[in-house]
Amino acid sequence: MRAIVLALTVAFVVPDFGAGKTYVYNYEGQLLGGLPQEGLGKAGIKVSSKVLLRAEAQNTFVLKLADPHIYEYAGIWPQDHFAPASKLTAALKADLATPIKFEYANGAVGKVFAPARVSAAALNVHRGILTILQLNLKNTQNVYEMHEAGPHGVCKTHYMITEDEKTHQITVIKSKDLTNCHERVIKDVGLAHAEKCAECQQRLQSLTGTATYNYTMKPTDAGVQVSEATVDELHQYSLFNTITGAAQMRAKQTLRLMEVQGTPIAPENAQYSARGSLKYEFGAELLQTPIQLLKIRNAVAQTAEVLQQLAANNADMIHEDAPLKFLQLVQLLRAATFENIQAIWNQHKTKPLHRQWILDAAPVVSTHAALRFIKEKFQAGEFSAPEFTRALLLGLHLATADPEAIQQAASLVQSPKIRAMPALREVIMLGYGSMVAKYCAEVPTCSADHLKLVHDNAAEAIAKGKISEISLALKVLGNAGHPASLKPIMKLLPGFGSAAAAMPTRVHVDAILALRNIAKKEPKLVQPVALQLFMDKNLHPEARMVACIVLFETKPSVALMSTVAGEIEKEPRNEVASFAYSYIKSLTRSTAPDLVNIAAAANVAVRILSPKLDRQSYFSSTAYHLDLYVSPLMAGAAGTAFIINDAATIVPRAVVAKARAYLAGAASDVLEVGVRTEGLQKALQRTPAADENADRITKIKHTLKALMNWKAMPASEPLGSIYFKAFGQEIAFTNIDKTYIDNAIEQATQAAKPRARQLLKETVKALQAGISYQFAKLMMTAEFRRIVPTAVGVPMELGVLSAAVTAAAVNVKATATPPLPENLETGILDQLRKTDIELQAEARAGVATQTLAVIGVNWPLIQAVVMARGKIHTVAPFKVAARADFPRGNIKVQILPAEAPDHVAAVSFDTVAVARNMEDHPAEREISLAPAAPSGAQSLIPASIQKSLCGKAPYFQVKGCIEVASRNAGFMGYNPIYYVVGQHSARISVGRGDGPALERVEFEVHIAPEKAPEKSVRETNPASGETQEENIILLKLREYLEAGLKKSSSSSSSSNSTSSSRSSSRSSSRSSSSSQSSSSARMSRGHFTHGPFEKFHKNQYLATQITSKASSSSSIEALQRQAKLLEDSIAPAFVIIACVVRSDRKLGYQLAAYLDKPNSRAQLVLSSTSNDQWKLCADGVLSSKHKASARVGWGSECQDSSATVKAETGLHESSPAARFKLDWDKAPRLVTTAAMNAMRACESLPMQIAARLAGIAVNRAENKENTIGIIVALPTKRSADIIVKAPRMTAAKLAMPLPFALPVEKDGSIPALQDLDIQDAIEKLDICAVIQNFDADAAVERAIDAVTRVLNEFEKAQNEQEI
Repeated sequence: MRAIVLALTVAFVVPDFGAGKTYVYNYEGQLLGGLPQEGLGKAGIKVSSKVLLRAEAQNTFVLKLADPHIYEYAGIWPQDHFAPASKLTAALKADLATPIKFEYANGAVGKVFAPARVSAAALNVHRGILTILQLNLKNTQNVYEMHEAGPHGVCKTHYMITEDEKTHQITVIKSKDLTNCHERVIKDVGLAHAEKCAECQQRLQSLTGTATYNYTMKPTDAGVQVSEATVDELHQYSLFNTITGAAQMRAKQTLRLMEVQGTPIAPENAQYSARGSLKYEFGAELLQTPIQLLKIRNAVAQTAEVLQQLAANNADMIHEDAPLKFLQLVQLLRAATFENIQAIWNQHKTKPLHRQWILDAAPVVSTHAALRFIKEKFQAGEFSAPEFTRALLLGLHLATADPEAIQQAASLVQSPKIRAMPALREVIMLGYGSMVAKYCAEVPTCSADHLKLVHDNAAEAIAKGKISEISLALKVLGNAGHPASLKPIMKLLPGFGSAAAAMPTRVHVDAILALRNIAKKEPKLVQPVALQLFMDKNLHPEARMVACIVLFETKPSVALMSTVAGEIEKEPRNEVASFAYSYIKSLTRSTAPDLVNIAAAANVAVRILSPKLDRQSYFSSTAYHLDLYVSPLMAGAAGTAFIINDAATIVPRAVVAKARAYLAGAASDVLEVGVRTEGLQKALQRTPAADENADRITKIKHTLKALMNWKAMPASEPLGSIYFKAFGQEIAFTNIDKTYIDNAIEQATQAAKPRARQLLKETVKALQAGISYQFAKLMMTAEFRRIVPTAVGVPMELGVLSAAVTAAAVNVKATATPPLPENLETGILDQLRKTDIELQAEARAGVATQTLAVIGVNWPLIQAVVMARGKIHTVAPFKVAARADFPRGNIKVQILPAEAPDHVAAVSFDTVAVARNMEDHPAEREISLAPAAPSGAQSLIPASIQKSLCGKAPYFQVKGCIEVASRNAGFMGYNPIYYVVGQHSARISVGRGDGPALERVEFEVHIAPEKAPEKSVRETNPASGETQEENIILLKLREYLEAGLKKSSSSSSSSNSTSSSRSSSRSSSRSSSSSQSSSSARMSRGHFTHGPFEKFHKNQYLATQITSKASSSSSIEALQRQAKLLEDSIAPAFVIIACVVRSDRKLGYQLAAYLDKPNSRAQLVLSSTSNDQWKLCADGVLSSKHKASARVGWGSECQDSSATVKAETGLHESSPAARFKLDWDKAPRLVTTAAMNAMRACESLPMQIAARLAGIAVNRAENKENTIGIIVALPTKRSADIIVKAPRMTAAKLAMPLPFALPVEKDGSIPALQDLDIQDAIEKLDICAVIQNFDADAAVERAIDAVTRVLNEFEKAQNEQEI
C-alpha cells in the first residue's frame, strides 16, 4: 500500500492551475519586529487581500490583488491589535490592485511583468506572494536539497513531501537557510571596507535567517492543487551572538484557497514590461534613514526651513534635538537633485553658519549630486582650499560607489586645477582607489577598466622615471586591491619585471605593500609572489621583510610555513632572520579566529627554528603581534607592530603600527600608521655612521653628528615619509625632504614673524572693538545599515546611526590703559608691554549627540521599527574677566558666575516601538517596549525609580544635583534584557547654594615682583617665634657647642680613620673580578654584613685624601635655623594666589616661590589666605655637588609634621656609592598606618620566601625609627649592590648585574659631568634673560653635544670592562 501511496505522491507533484479558471485565495502577510519575549513592545505591518490567480496562456499567468488593506502595529504583543492605515491603503490601492503577469512553468516562477507606473514597493509585495507559488517539486524523490531562487537570492532549500493515506492530501515542507545564498540580495551602508570573517561565524553567528513553507495540496488530474500555504520566516540579530538573545523580525504569510471561479481577470490597459524576477528590487530605501519619515514636496524650501531652524534654535544654546535636525538635513539633501543643491547653496553661501552646515552635510549625503556639487563649486572657485579638502576627503570615501561616481572622481583627478595642487591631488587619487575598492566589494565582477587611468599613469611614470608618480600609482592600486592590477604591480617587483632593476628600494617596498589588499581577495595569486621575494637573498633586506609581512597575511599553510622556517635557518642576514622569527613566534600566541590556522602553522615552524634566534639584540628588526578574542561575545582586538632596522645605522628604516578589531562576525584594520626613513638611511650611509665595523654606541655618535649637519644632505632625495590608513585604505601620506624642512623652518621663524605681528595687530583692534563669534560643527559619527528583503516583500533594516553637533558662542571685549593709538603699524609689542589690559569674555559651549539603533520595516511609505535611543546633551557656560598689567608683571583672572541652564548635562536612554506612514504622519504611534508594571509586582530592581541626590561644594557655595529616573520591565522575570528595555535618564544641574553668594573665583600671578604683594605679607605672631636678638644668641651658642664636640671627638675619630684607611686599602687592592666572590663572602645562609658609608666632602671625592672643608651651615637644618622662611628677607620669584570671593569673606591659598642663590636654596610656601598660621613649606638645598636635601613641613608655621629627604654620594667598602635617606617626624596617621601594613607584608613568610628566591638577603634589625635608607654601590661598572634599611629590617641584593657598564670611576667621579657646576649655574640663573635670548639651534647643538659626551663615557666604560 505504501508503495502505491509513494507512486501517487511522485506522480502528482506538479502544481496545477487549470486553464479558464480563476483561483481565489485569501492572503494575509505580516511582519513584526522586536524582542522575542511576549509582553514587550513590538512594531510591524500587515497586508491582507484577496488574490486572484488565472492562467492566461500556457506558461503565462495573471495575478491580481482585490480589496487590499494595510495595517500598522506599535504596541504590547500580543495584547494590542493592528490598526488600519486607511490613508496609506487609499494611496497604494491603485498600484496594489493593478494586475501583474508572470511566467510559471513546472512550479517555477520566471520573469515578472508589470506596467511602468507600478512602483517597486507595490511590485515587491506581489513578489512576496509569488514566492509562495515557487515549488520545485521532483517526481523521483520525496526528500532532497537544492538551491532555489527567491526574494533573498538563490538559497539552500530542503524539501520533504508526504501524503496522508486517509485524506490523500499531499503535504510539502520547504525550509530555506537564508544565510546560505548565492547572489544574495542585501544592501550594506558604511560596511564596504569591513572584511567578512568566515572563521568568526563557524560556531556563532550574529545574524541568522530561516524560512519554513508548509503546503497542503489536493491531487488533481493534471497535478496538485495548492489549497493552503503558510510561511514562517525568522531573522535574528545580536551585536554579539544569537545564542545569548537577539532582536527578531518575524514574517508570517497565509494563502488559503477560497473558491475557483470562471470569471476572467481583466489586465491593465497598459504596456507590460519585464520587471525582473522574484529577486527583491531596491527602491528609495537607501535614501531614507529608518529613524524619521519625511514627505518631500519641495526639497529647496524644506532644506531652507531646516537650516533656519538650526540657526534659530542653536544660536545661544545648543538644542538637544539638533543632531536629529542634522540627520533630517542630510535626508533632504539625499533626495535633492544637483540643481536643488546648487539653489540651496546660492541662497545661503553668504551666511557663515548656514554655509558651514551645508559643507558639513554635503560629504555625508553620499550621492552623485553631492559629489558633483563639491567638484564643480571648487572648480568655480567658490570653496577655499581647506573647505574643499575637508569636504572632498570625506566625500570621496563616503560616496556611494558606482560607475557614475567613479567617473566623476576620475574627471576630478584629471582637472588642471587639481594637478596644480600636488598634495590635494594625492588625496583625491587615494580616494579614487578607495571608491573603486568599494564598488568592487559590492560587484565582485567589476571591470578592471575603472583602473585604466591609474594603469596608464603608472606606465607613463615608469617610462619617464618619475619615482614620486610611480609610488602614488602603487598606493592607489593598493587601495583598489583589484586582482587585475597584479600584473602592472609585478612589473616593478625585482625578479618579475624588467623595470624593477632601475627603481630604488622604496618603489620595491611600495609595490610589495600594494599586494596586501589583493591578498585579502586572492591569497593564492599573491602567495607565490611574496614567497619568491622573501627567499631572494639578493634583494634588499627591507623589501624582503615587507614581503614576509605580505606572505603571512596570505595565511600560509603548515607546509609553506615549514618551508619558510627552513629558509630562515639558512638565512645569512641577521636582520631578516630576526624579523621573520619574531613574527612567527608572536603569531603562535594568536587566538583570533581568522589566524587560528596560521597560529598552528607558526607553532610547527618555531619548533623547527633554532632557539638561538630568540637571543637577538634589542636593536634587531622585530615584529610584534598581540590579540584578544572573546568567542561568546564575537568581539576582539589585535595590535601589530613592525620595526625594520638596518644593520648599517641605528635609525630604523621603517616603523609600522596597526590596530585591528573584530565584531559581529566582521573584521577590519581600523588604523595603521607607518613611518619610513629610507632617504635618511641613504644619506647616513655616506657618513661614518654607516661603518659596519663600529659598535652600536659609535654608530649612535656618528648618527647624531650627521643629523646636526642635516643642511648638508641632498635636497633632491626624500629623507622619510609617513602614511595613515583607516579601514585598510590609505587616506593620506607625505614625503619629508630637505626642502620640506627648510620651508617649515622658514615659515616658523622668518616668514611667521611679520605674519604673527600683523595677526597680533588685527587681534588687538578686534578685541578693542569687541568680538562676537559663533561656531558650529555637525558630524555624522556613524552610519551602518543593512537592508534585507523578507518573504512579505517589505524590507527589514538593521541600522546604527549617530550624529553630533558641537556649538559655541563667544563674546569678547578688551580695554587698554592707557588707550592704544589707532595706528598700530609700528612698535606694537613695545606698546603692549607698557599697557594695562582688561578683558571681558563670555562663552557658552555645548555638545549634543544622539545614537540610534533600529530594527524593523523601513519602507518608502511606512516605517515600523523598534528603536533604542541614546542622547547626551551638555552645556557649559563660562564668564571670565582678565587683567594683564605688563609694566608691573601682574596677571589676574576672575571667573564670574554665569547664567546656567536648568541642566548642564543630561543623559537618556530609551527603547520604543514606532509606527508611522507617509500619508498620515500626525497619527504616528510610539510606545515604550516596557509595559506598565501591574500593582503589587516585585522584582530584583524596582520597575520604576525616581531619585535625586544633591551636594554642596564647600567654600564655593555651589550646589549640584543629579536626578535619576528609570522605568524597566524587570517585574516580568530575571532576564537581564528586561532591565535594559524601558526609559532611563540622568540629569545634572548646578546652581547657587543657600549660603553666602559666590561673587567670583580669582587667580593672580605676580612674576618677579620687587617685593611680596600685600596679600602675601603677614604679621608674625611674637608668641610663636623668636626675636632677632634671641636668634643671634642661639646661633653663637650652637657654634661654641659644635666646636667643643669636635675637639672632644678628635682622638677617637683619628683612630677610626686609621682603621678605616686600612680597611679601605685592603678592599681597594682587590680586583674587580673578585667583587662577586667578596659579595658572596658577606652573605651566609641569607644573612649578610656590610661596612659603613663614607660620604664625600664638599667639592671633593675621596674623603681619606683631605680634611673636611664643608661647613655645617650649608646643611638644610642649619639654613632653616638661620631663616626658616625666606619671605622676610628675599623677594619672591613669583607668587600665585587662588581664592574664592564670597559675599561674606575671602577664602583661598597663596603659593610663593623664593630662590636663595648664594646658598643654592629654593623654597615654596603654600599658605591659606584665611588662616595665617597654617602653611606648607617645601625647602630644597644643594649643599655641594655630592649632596642635596629637601624638607617638607606642614601645619602651623610648617611645624606640625615634616619629612626630610637626603641624597649624597660617597664610598661604601671602597666602592663608589650613593645614599638616599628619608626621615619623617609626626607623619599623618594615614601614612604611618600604610607604612606599618607594608612592613608587616614584607615580614610575612611568603614575602620572605619570594625574597630568597630572588636572591635578596633579609636580616631582622633594630634600625633607627622613622627612617628609611637606601645605599646603591658599584663594586664594578657592570654590577651593583643595593642595601635597604627600614626600621625593623635590612635587605640587600648584592652583585646585581647591570645591562651595560656605567661610566663612574673608582673614586666616584663621573668624567662626563666634571665640567658641570650646578651651584654656579644657579647663582647665574636669570629666567627673564634665558627666555628673551633663547636660541633653538644653539640649544639643540648643546643637547647633542652633551649626549655625545655621555655616549663617549659609556663607550669608554664598555671598552674598559671588555679589556
